[in-house]
Amino acid sequence: MQFQQLQYFVAVAETRHFTRAAELVHVAQPSLSQQIRALERELGADLFQRARGNITLTDAGEALLPLARRILADTETARYEVQELVQLRAGRVRLGATPSLCTGLLPDVLRAFHDRYPGIRLLIEEGGSHDLVRELARGALDLALVVLPLPTPSPALTTVELLREDLVVVSSPESPRPGEGRRAVHVADLEGERLVMFRHGYDLRELTVAACRAEGFEPDFAVEGGEMDAVLGFVRAGLGVAVVPRMVAARSGLGLRVTPLARPGLHRTIALAHRSDVAPPRAARELQRMLLER
Repeated sequence: MQFQQLQYFVAVAETRHFTRAAELVHVAQPSLSQQIRALERELGADLFQRARGNITLTDAGEALLPLARRILADTETARYEVQELVQLRAGRVRLGATPSLCTGLLPDVLRAFHDRYPGIRLLIEEGGSHDLVRELARGALDLALVVLPLPTPSPALTTVELLREDLVVVSSPESPRPGEGRRAVHVADLEGERLVMFRHGYDLRELTVAACRAEGFEPDFAVEGGEMDAVLGFVRAGLGVAVVPRMVAARSGLGLRVTPLARPGLHRTIALAHRSDVAPPRAARELQRMLLER
């Protein structure tokens, strides 16, 4: 049974005339009649009683008509929903990002994307780069914002560098300025400072600890184990200082003193990643374009 045969059958049932039905579906009348006969042979029953000038449905035709109409309606609904997706009026994007990027980079871009495509649902998953790479590989995410270099390089992923971001030191305005009050501090100046440190698996934790060790000292943790919001809150409370991205510090409002790191400073490279073997959905590709053009 073919979709086209059902379409021809419904047209004849509604017009009760083979010639008018053929005109309605834009096909030659002999072709329409041939397809109706093929449908009847397949079903093993006549669908119409044919008399000159009088076409009526048989019992089999009466039984098939509502089912055929439902199939045609469902097909039209499927076509419409696919067109909605293609034209970016519906669908979803599953985006992974590190918590610091959710705080600093994403709000403005996601707001612009939502304003342009309000029918697209945005599903955001926060995590470290290692976790996000794993979620990408198993198909749970369409795109992910990760920190380069990847913890475990994967040939199955494509990465495009998005930005290179400076890191800064944040502290409470009520506490002494780090680095003995200098306008910019070196990583070596953090020796002796109490650090508020992120949890294990956080990209910023590994980067900060590695930088301190490169200067020949082990960092002294006042508090450790927090996510971004918790770390900033502990710093505001005067528990210690923290090394955070400049964008996060700029968005964090009152209650924080921001001190740049002197050259060469500390930086991190942010990339947009997706699976190499599967093209991201249309909506995800549009979000990717907006991120790259931000």
